[in-house]
Amino acid sequence: MSDRPTEALLLAGGKGERLGEAAAGKPKALVPVAGRPLAAYQVARLVEAGVKRVLVSCSAGSEELFAEALGGLGAEIVTVPEAKPLGRGGGFRLAASRRSNSGPVYALNADDLLDVDLGELAARHEERGGAATITVAPLPTGFGVVELGADDAVTGFQEAPTLPHWVNAGVYIFGEEALARLPEQGDHETSTFPELAAEGRLFAFRQEGVWLTVNTPKDLRRAEEFLRAHPEWLLPPARSPAKD
Repeated sequence: MSDRPTEALLLAGGKGERLGEAAAGKPKALVPVAGRPLAAYQVARLVEAGVKRVLVSCSAGSEELFAEALGGLGAEIVTVPEAKPLGRGGGFRLAASRRSNSGPVYALNADDLLDVDLGELAARHEERGGAATITVAPLPTGFGVVELGADDAVTGFQEAPTLPHWVNAGVYIFGEEALARLPEQGDHETSTFPELAAEGRLFAFRQEGVWLTVNTPKDLRRAEEFLRAHPEWLLPPARSPAKD
């Protein structure tokens, strides 16, 4: 029987300071993009993947903002406030403490836009039996590349090619073992993940589609332009939270 996640951890503690006035004082995950809060796109995709309950790790005092902005999208929204900054790993660990079920969970950043196939991610995680699976994306470069041949003769040019490396795209599945090994404070990418990798317990899921990060006003404009040009990305009609 398939053991697919029905709960998700959403990391939403970012303040959006680099967005400046564009954030209008809101947490970064609630900054509107194409008329909807940034995190709403993640919640909608999670609902499509069968998630019934989303645990939102947020800063203390922002609970009502998240509950109001993300409610009505088809999943129960549970806000888990941090009294003090715990880091990304600590934020995930705190949110996981509010789970209602055991088993694997989706875990992702609330301030990126990705078209990851969450169902396929869950299937690959289940097949491999690792402690965690991380989504990885090709590494782009913003520079043009000059191709060189013998005697440093220039043989061609590539405009902003993708490099032969993969980077962490911030979408995961955590099993029970990985959840238990998350730090109480700090970053899972410098503690939990290296430890699991050294033990052969960490696997990757390749994502070569859309990945838009929103950190600056320029990023925000790019995300707006993309979503306006791709109406299929806009949220599906809201429905009532699924019942067990």
